[in-house]
Amino acid sequence: GKAEGKIRILSSRNGRKWHSVGLLSETGMDFRDPQLSITPQGQLMVSVGVSIYRDKKLITHIPHVSFSSDGILFSVPQACNLEEQETHQSDWIWRTTWTGDTGYSVNYFRFKDGKNGLWLMSTRDGRHYVKVHEFEITDIPTEATIRFLADGTMAVMIRRDGKNTNGLWGLSTPPYTDWHFKELPFRLGGPDFVLLDSLTAIAGSRHYQSGHWCSTSIFKGNPLTGQFQQIIVMPSGGDTSYPGMLVDGKYLWMSYYSAHESQRPSIYLAQIPLKILQDF
Repeated sequence: GKAEGKIRILSSRNGRKWHSVGLLSETGMDFRDPQLSITPQGQLMVSVGVSIYRDKKLITHIPHVSFSSDGILFSVPQACNLEEQETHQSDWIWRTTWTGDTGYSVNYFRFKDGKNGLWLMSTRDGRHYVKVHEFEITDIPTEATIRFLADGTMAVMIRRDGKNTNGLWGLSTPPYTDWHFKELPFRLGGPDFVLLDSLTAIAGSRHYQSGHWCSTSIFKGNPLTGQFQQIIVMPSGGDTSYPGMLVDGKYLWMSYYSAHESQRPSIYLAQIPLKILQDF
């Protein structure tokens, strides 16, 4: 009845020994689903979804953001300002991806009349967002990750939670108002992906089997065609998902959470040689 989730920010020099460098929270607010990015000014930006409950009833979602110039001290989280926000009951910016001096996000939201919406939005400072394009996608689209191909093409992977739960893969060229989508043959949960080159995308997501949570898995696909296949099932099970992915040198680093070893989920970090992924 009084959800007050907190965001713990961890730091490591080697990926094995970790320590806390920040705790983001506010009384009466439920902080969750943090996403990290680097702004054009070189700041570490933490995008957070914040929910407000009253008497066990969800009142609204308000995206918040915090910044750090050194990865040690983080600013007090501030509410984001979104175009036409006054007409919305709730907003959720899943992840911000920067290209040049502009960041792009997908906001999934609910109007005050109860209808759902999905907008591509842009920002110059991580706090103020303007609408770029309104997606016309059925079946309750939600979490979405954006990346950019070398030629500036925007690629997006979108989760859906309606009658048709298969995820979507979309491509668009600047100014990102004309989109081409392909339906994926599987459901997504907490999707993330990286582009190894113009013909290789590596994605991570919760994998469902017979409608139930099954594992956190890695998928490989062609970003130009949107054809993906499952290639690796990570050690995982039960409540598991929300991978974070980063390519560093010859390795893909992937964090995720899973409850396969106990009822209480733990955080896991995998280091996967790129050669293994490329050889599939």
